[in-house]
Amino acid sequence: MCSDIDGTVERGGDEGMWTVGNPREENRGALTIETPLLKVPFEALRRTTKDRKYVVDEVHVVVGELQKHASTGLSREQQAATLESLVNRLQGLKRKLAELSTNEQADAQRCKARLEHLSEASAVGRQSPVEWSRHRLDRILVDHLLRSGQQDSALQLSEEAGLEELVDTHIFTGARSIVEALLQHDCRPALLWTAENKARLRKIKSKLEFKLHIQEFIELVRQERMSDAIRYAREHLAPWASSHLAELQRALAALAFKAHTSCEPYSQLFQHSQWEALADLFCKELFRLNCLTPESVLAVHLQAGLSALKMPQSYTDNSSKEDPLHLQAFRTLAEGLPFAKHVHSKLVCAITREVMDEHNPPMVMPNGMLYSEKAAKQICGCNGGQFVCPISGAVCNEKDLRRAYIS
Repeated sequence: MCSDIDGTVERGGDEGMWTVGNPREENRGALTIETPLLKVPFEALRRTTKDRKYVVDEVHVVVGELQKHASTGLSREQQAATLESLVNRLQGLKRKLAELSTNEQADAQRCKARLEHLSEASAVGRQSPVEWSRHRLDRILVDHLLRSGQQDSALQLSEEAGLEELVDTHIFTGARSIVEALLQHDCRPALLWTAENKARLRKIKSKLEFKLHIQEFIELVRQERMSDAIRYAREHLAPWASSHLAELQRALAALAFKAHTSCEPYSQLFQHSQWEALADLFCKELFRLNCLTPESVLAVHLQAGLSALKMPQSYTDNSSKEDPLHLQAFRTLAEGLPFAKHVHSKLVCAITREVMDEHNPPMVMPNGMLYSEKAAKQICGCNGGQFVCPISGAVCNEKDLRRAYIS
């Protein structure tokens, strides 16, 4: 297949159809997998608006209490103390409303910027799709760098490409210190985060808070502070008995086996790899709460592309050098992915949009561009026997066109 053909070439499905399209159609297809781009700020805006409602309702409650205490028969000192307490509550609610307003404005601006970014995909002109695709690639790279922990590089790339409002650096920046603390065997920042998001984590049935408390308990056992460990278990682990009894019993048994045991599965509880597992679990729950994809978009695109190209012939000794899967690096990336299913191949002309077959065979220009015989006759009939390529502008005689055969 010639790489000079305008648009995209797709293979897939039982028909294994090859579609020769145009950039505008390609961008419309790309929009279908851009759901997280809009969903992340929209869901954040929805949550912020909901939090604002709760705060406003609380303000009404405080105002009602102010009016109630104004008509009571309390002494002047009691009324002053009560009023001071209510005023302090109102000041706290005011600060919370100001913070929510700032977050709400930022989320609304992100929604607007991303809607405008997606609308640019349908802009008229051949250069617009290319420029839009370049920004999209930079955005995907920033997302991958953020997930890989390369936040400095991600921030630099987003600033240079002008993508600050199209990427979610604010989510990862806030989580960076928590991940670093977990890798340094410190659960406190993560526990504070779970306390702030307790309702949302309970809604998605997250085990993160339970796992963090288990790890804190195990560390007390590792230090042989048995009394503190028992006290901690009664306070923080006992409430989880109804939902995680088996894991809780195994953790409590560590009191008898202690840190240097070689007995499975209790020895696993004391392995330092548990901290890395906690950091991974935190990231997964962070992505779930913020409507981010479990894997980076770059990994999703790579897997989809490699799966579409992966065939048994790619692993033979005489595989084509143009096939990316003849390289060991791509084979490693494609490991575990299914093979593409290609029963038949079809070519669709970029001019007539008709299938090219034995009745309408594909014709190749000297420069490698490929069109259907029907399109070639139409164009040659309008140009005195000369074929003018609508993409590159190259001109050739009708007799210089050569038929291509599909294997």
